[in-house]
This record gives sequence, structure tokens and C-alpha cells, in this order.
Amino acid sequence: MKKHIKTMNTKSFSRRQFLELNLGAAVAAGVSMSPLFGGSAAAREIADSGRILVVLELSGGNDGLNTVVPYTQDEYYRARPTIGIQPDAVLKLSDDFGLHPNLLGWERLYKDGKMAIVHGCGYPNPNRSHFEAMKFWHTGVPNAPESRGWVGRLADTLIPNEASGVVMNIATEQSQAVSSTYHPPVVFSDPAAYRLDNDESQTDAFASIMSNRSRSANSNLDFVRRVTSTAADSSEFVRRTCADYRTNSDYGYGSVGTSLRNIAALIEARAGARFYYTNFAGFDTHVSQAPNQAGLFNQVGDAVLAFQADLKNMGREDDVVMLVFTEFGRRVQENASLGTDHGVAGPMYVFGNRVKGGFHGEHPSLSVLDQGDLIMTTDFRSVYGSMIGEWMGVQDVGSVLGGDFAHLSLIS
Repeated sequence: MKKHIKTMNTKSFSRRQFLELNLGAAVAAGVSMSPLFGGSAAAREIADSGRILVVLELSGGNDGLNTVVPYTQDEYYRARPTIGIQPDAVLKLSDDFGLHPNLLGWERLYKDGKMAIVHGCGYPNPNRSHFEAMKFWHTGVPNAPESRGWVGRLADTLIPNEASGVVMNIATEQSQAVSSTYHPPVVFSDPAAYRLDNDESQTDAFASIMSNRSRSANSNLDFVRRVTSTAADSSEFVRRTCADYRTNSDYGYGSVGTSLRNIAALIEARAGARFYYTNFAGFDTHVSQAPNQAGLFNQVGDAVLAFQADLKNMGREDDVVMLVFTEFGRRVQENASLGTDHGVAGPMYVFGNRVKGGFHGEHPSLSVLDQGDLIMTTDFRSVYGSMIGEWMGVQDVGSVLGGDFAHLSLIS
């Protein structure tokens, strides 16, 4: 997404007006205050010594029952006589469960021991609104006010001071999940268009402000110089790194492959980020779910496999774990439009060389339902807790999540 600072349509305005207009815009654009990436020793230390968490959000409410298919259960096929995945098509992972046939990349990772599937994830008193449900997953605090995201709070806890480029959000707009006190995220979608621009009316003002970067008596002016310099440095680094990246891995087609390829490029370049957050939309399959979900799974299956292969090739496979989630599952019964409607519980997925592969938790019953919905068996914050404590090494997980939840052993 192009970062474009706008100002008044006049060729003459005061330095005070310039500060007020552009300071907020630069911060809102996700620009960190300290020197970023290549020139920062602190950033390189973070990259060299720290584990990395990548979060992939499947936006729209992915249908978990046609992702991880309970292919031995008659209740599944009675509820889904048309859209149910037939046993001979399922990619069988165990005697009870298998994957959608288009998730060949995930099947390979599972059989290599690099994929964990956590059954029945949700939270008490669930909400079926996309906006509300996603807010709860982003903050990690369902049905309660919270402005910071769970990734942002984790970053603040792990690194409780301003540091360069700790959080990167590859998306068209910033996710609430990465909202942070100390670590404004670097946000971009298209690296080639990620730049800090100013129109002609700002040219003289920028030149005047940036002409002398030594500290002055004006703290506001010094701050704008740092923000502007950081924006220029970060955008140039992102554009160059993503454009120059070369890989033999096939990320397939579509936006999710592009996003994960760019994350791989930044990891290889030791960008300094500890957290990468991206999303892949289109999973609200009320109508004609079978072809729509099949196409989405083609993309995400190939992309995650290619990303893991790149991590291995660059020698970083022990440094990175990927968490995949969606805001809610779908109802058990297929609808009249050969789709599924908003439901509650569904699986979460964790990928990586350090992951304890296999199934975790209890699959919800398909016969004992809550008004047609699966009943959750795992609080999603238990999975977050594993990422926070087991993977990122935060001892007091409850301080990040605002409470204690059942422990899951997902990391070896």
C-alpha cells in the first residue's frame, strides 16, 4: 500500500502546520521512530538471536469441517450430503481425520511432522459477526474492551522499549492484532508501491527540515526528522529486498503466496522483525462452497509449503513458527445454496520445524450441537499462550493474555 503523506492545498504554510499534519500521518502509516533495518545494530541483534512468529489470518470464517475432514463419521455426511468431502478424496492423516484434497502442501508438512492441528478452537459466548469475532481474535480479549492487539502486547512484553521494525504487517491496512505501545508496525501490501511521498507543496518544507539532521532545541522538529528518515529507509529496504529475492520454491498463484514470499525475503535479509502478520481473504462461503474453497486451498496449500521450503533453504527453519487461524468456523449443516453459514468452533494450525506435529485437543461432537453449531473444546487463547510462552519465551503468559488458560504443548 502506498504511503502518501497529504497536506493542505497551498504552497505556503507554517512549519507548525507541517508538523501537525505530517507527524500524525507518518505515525499512522506504521513508521517506527528509531533507525530501521540495515543500519541498526539493535535490529540485527533481534534478528540474529530471536525467534520469529508469523501469523496468517484466513479472513471470512473458513469452514473447518471441510478442511480437517472427519471422514469416518456418518453425522458429517448426513449434514453435508452435497458438499461433504468423500472418503476416497480425503488426504488421510489418521484413521479418523484427513485434509481437503487441495491441501496437498499441508499434507506433506503434516507427514513430515511440521504441522500441528488443534481441534475445536473458539471462546465462550461466541459472536458470529465477522467484525466482532475478528476483533476478539485480534485482541485476544473476547467480549471486553481492549485497544492493543495480542501480537502488539506480546511485542511490548518481549521488547519493552522502542526498537526498529519489530512488527511487520503485510496487508492493505493495519490489523488491530499488531496494535502496540512501543512498536508501531511497518505496514505495506505491495512492496513496489511502499514509499513515503510528498506532493509539490511539501517539497520545500521537507528539504528545509531534512537539511540538518543534527539534534536541535526543537524536539518536535527532531522527531519529524527521525520519522521521515525512518520512513525513507524502511520503504527503500522493503522495496529492494522483495524485488531482489530469488527462490526456487513455487508459491503458486494469488495474494497469499505473494505475501509469504515477501515475508521469506525479509527474513532472509535479516530485516529485524520478530513478528510478521498477514491475511488471506475469501473464506465466507455461504454460496457454492465447494469450488470456492477448493481454489482458496490450492493457493494457501502451495504457499505455506513453499514458505517452509524457503526457510529450510536459508537455514532459518528452526527460527520460525507460523500460526494459521480464522475468526469462526461454519455451521455443521450445509445450506440451500450449497454453502455453509457462520458457526463457532474450528481448527487452528501451527507450522514449523520446531512444532510438535499431529492432532491436539478433542474434536467437537457432531451429534451434540449448540443450535446446529459445534461446541468448542479448546479456548483459542490456549494456542496463543503456546505461541507466547513456549515459542517466544515469555514466562508470564497471563500478563499478555489477561488470564491463564489450559496449557498446550505445541513446541518441541
